[in-house]
Amino acid sequence: MSKLYYTEEGRVLPSLCEELTTYRRARKVLTLPATAQPGRLYILARSHGEQSGPLRISLNGNEMAALEAITQGVYCWYDLEVTGLVEGDNVFELWSDATSMTGWSLGMETGRTDSGSSVSDDGGETWRKDRMGYLNAVLGEYVLRVRLEEGDDPEPPPMIWEDVRLPKFDSLREILPPAAKDHGPDLQRIRAISSWLASSWEHTNSARAVQYAPWDAETLLAWAPSQVGHNGKRPVAMCVHYAAALVGCAQAVGIPARCAVLTEAVNGYNGHFVTEVWLQDYGKWAVVDPNADATFWKNNTPMSMNEVQVEGENLKGCIEFGKGAEFQQTFPHMVEFVKDNLEKGVCFGHRSVWFRSDLISNPKFSPPGHGCLCYCETGLVWEKRDLEAGFGMFPFFGDRDYFDSPPLVTE
Repeated sequence: MSKLYYTEEGRVLPSLCEELTTYRRARKVLTLPATAQPGRLYILARSHGEQSGPLRISLNGNEMAALEAITQGVYCWYDLEVTGLVEGDNVFELWSDATSMTGWSLGMETGRTDSGSSVSDDGGETWRKDRMGYLNAVLGEYVLRVRLEEGDDPEPPPMIWEDVRLPKFDSLREILPPAAKDHGPDLQRIRAISSWLASSWEHTNSARAVQYAPWDAETLLAWAPSQVGHNGKRPVAMCVHYAAALVGCAQAVGIPARCAVLTEAVNGYNGHFVTEVWLQDYGKWAVVDPNADATFWKNNTPMSMNEVQVEGENLKGCIEFGKGAEFQQTFPHMVEFVKDNLEKGVCFGHRSVWFRSDLISNPKFSPPGHGCLCYCETGLVWEKRDLEAGFGMFPFFGDRDYFDSPPLVTE
């Protein structure tokens, strides 16, 4: 039993975080209860490279052991035991030995007005809570969390669904393929949407573009095929966006769907993002990958996420590709992904679901950069076994009933 303490939701823009130098330092205050045990400290940070040196940290004025980089050039989670925590406010300060912005970056959620974070430009002599981030342009909260042995994490929140009566769903339904709107079996309609989405644009990750696309199906279908989005730049529109679009389109035609986030490990590179749809005819959630346009089958039955995980490295024989796969397989990076990851079940090692499926009705809850850095959003619900597998920086863990129960969709 343990409990996570945090003050942000992991809505991180990797292109707008905090740079740390010996002069420019970050401070984060976390209010904690009394504890008799060491805690676990989780920090989302990025080392610039071999020349960066260690990440330096102090707690309540006492410097801790410095952190060496796990990997270079990407935001990832740093996890360490911490002693000296006190009841009440605990002050963490972070900096690097670099005199220019070539040391470390600290993950930051922008837009927070109630922040417990502040930045210093003079080595910690003075601090401010405004004009933060490396461009001195935003309000923000640094992504630093603590887990204590005492206490229990809250129960995972219930799923939240779209209000498909809103006018924006009328326009979305107009552009859906006819087969998605007929009265055929739900799975047939879902496969029509999946093939349509997979055929619509080239998978474009954050190594190939920098402007993240919103999780809005109509906007995605306008921006991604034309490769022109915000500020006239090519948008990042990757597996996340195919799946988020399918979740919205499915609900628009009355089929419950939710986002499923996958990874081989906390700081692993082999992650993926798919959709789970509720198939009333089968009485189960089934996995659909609208990026690869793949469904998963065994004994002539669509497979649940748990069934896909059990299949593991033998998953190749269970995959059935739709017509959209022909388009996706014209791109070498997608051929490589299917061969080395999807067909071997690598990305299915750990799964979570996004408890909010109302990201067209309430776009303010969609993350601004998911998939461009390590998973860090607190809206992800992981399996209970993942808490002991290194996922302690997340607050929600569900049991089998949470993941397998039918949706309670209200009109």
